[in-house]
Amino acid sequence: MSNVSISTNKLTIGYRVQNTDYKVQTDLTFSLNAGEMVCMLGPNGCGKSTLLRTLAGLQPALSGEYSLTGEAGPTAQRSKDIALVLTERLSLENTTVHDVVAMGRYPYTSFLGGLTDNDETIIAEALQQVGFESLSVERSFFNAHSDGEKQRILIAKALAQQTPIILLDEPTAHLDLPHRILILRLLRNLAHDQGKTILISTHELDLALALSDRILLMTPSRGIQLDTADNLKKANAFTSAFSMDIFNPLGIE
Repeated sequence: MSNVSISTNKLTIGYRVQNTDYKVQTDLTFSLNAGEMVCMLGPNGCGKSTLLRTLAGLQPALSGEYSLTGEAGPTAQRSKDIALVLTERLSLENTTVHDVVAMGRYPYTSFLGGLTDNDETIIAEALQQVGFESLSVERSFFNAHSDGEKQRILIAKALAQQTPIILLDEPTAHLDLPHRILILRLLRNLAHDQGKTILISTHELDLALALSDRILLMTPSRGIQLDTADNLKKANAFTSAFSMDIFNPLGIE
């Protein structure tokens, strides 16, 4: 039985405006497995966010194919297959932290949207996993929190969704160092312990190299390379991608 969870075949991503295609990346072919955390690295503008949004079904592929958990293209069960955390700042007036995380349970609730005791347990566990175990979430409003805290709450929402695939766009961007490590360790453990596929776009080079199972390295001119951090280092792939020796930024001989 195949362990492949995400696969693409000659996928072209970008934007279609007034019947004109603006291509960001072309001919992307790769596969990701269940049970691994892959960090996507690359310079700004190379298409990392566009790829995540395409895989999540928020924008159409320009050409080529992709499949998720064995089903080709978008499906009616997408909200049960994929959880997505984006970098866009949300302003949710008069919405409690509890209610934001509870949105992750909506694919499983009844027509009236009622939460069961099991749903409440899952919500509480998701908040605890991202470091909110002592928060009074019933009365705490989402907009009252810092950007870093909001990011952790949105990650808790994705965890509460309990999908086999989690896609995250710079999930640690607003977090301090201890919480960056906490979140990436948590995601790695979810991949390894629960067989989830975790794909993260990040600029956290040091943490990505230390914690990811593989690196998906993306550049505007060379497309993608998917391999372990050690193999990419040996091939000088990072130097080529970023047009500098990122492991020796001062250029010391």
